[in-house]
Order: sequence, then C-alpha cells, then structure tokens
Amino acid sequence: MKMRLQHLMLVLFVCLGSSCSKESLENTNSSDLPIAKNNIVVEEELLDVVNNHRLSIGVNTLEFSEEAYVEANAHNDYMISKGNLSHDNFSSRASKIAAVIDVEYVAENVAKNFDTAAGAYENWLGSASHKKTMEGEFTHTAVSVKSDASGKLYFTQLFFR
Repeated sequence: MKMRLQHLMLVLFVCLGSSCSKESLENTNSSDLPIAKNNIVVEEELLDVVNNHRLSIGVNTLEFSEEAYVEANAHNDYMISKGNLSHDNFSSRASKIAAVIDVEYVAENVAKNFDTAAGAYENWLGSASHKKTMEGEFTHTAVSVKSDASGKLYFTQLFFR
C-alpha cells in the first residue's frame, strides 16, 4: 500500500511538472463556489466521441466514474468562478479519487469557449499532450460540461486507471 501511494505521488508530481499551468496554492473550498448547471447532452456527446475515437484506434472504451464526475464538476465550478481555464488543484482532485478508488494514474483535459463536444474534442485531438491523454492507457473517465453566466461552456474530463 505504501509503495502504491509513493507511486501515485510520483505520477502526480510528473503530471504537475509537465502541466501547462502551475497549481494554485490558494484555498479553494468547493462548497464555497457557486454551482453551475451541467449540460448533460454535451457531456454525453463528448464521452461518446472520445470513446469512438479510442475504438477507432483499437483502444478500450472508458467506463464512467461517478467519483471522477464529482471532481470534474467541482473543477468546472472553480474555473467558472475564476473566469479562466486551469489545471489548478489537480493533485487534490487526483487524491480525492484515489481516496475512494484504488488508482494508479490520473490525468485530465480541460477546455472552454467551444460550443459543442466536437469542438472541444477536435481541439484536444490537435494538441499532442491532450491527444496522448485521450488515447492513454486508462479504464475510467468522467466528463463535466458547464456554462458560465454568459453561456460559455467549460469542459473537464478526468481519466484514470
């Protein structure tokens, strides 16, 4: 168990070190954030398009994870409250998932300002690091898509194995 926790912490360190943004150290209690409404239709479309892509390249489809969905939703609420895209507090999300489920590795893709699931997917597909995550050796996922007050969509997809 201790070895697995050390491995998880090493993986989290590597993920954060290669992330395109730095982790915020500010206190971000998710219960203090306003909760935006989910766009369930776009969430389902994005999960389908990512799984169809994975099938097209001979990789397993991803199973939905309720635990990851909770964390993806909280992160979208956080990004909406800040008004920008980020990977802030990623290690906290990964740790919360790992506290409930035995996981080896956690990753995420985020996006905003796309009107459709296809738009976010195409953006991720065009980015080497996001594409690698979508095509990675994962077993589970959750997609959260929420709108800010002006109707702009925010996307968080968490992946784990």
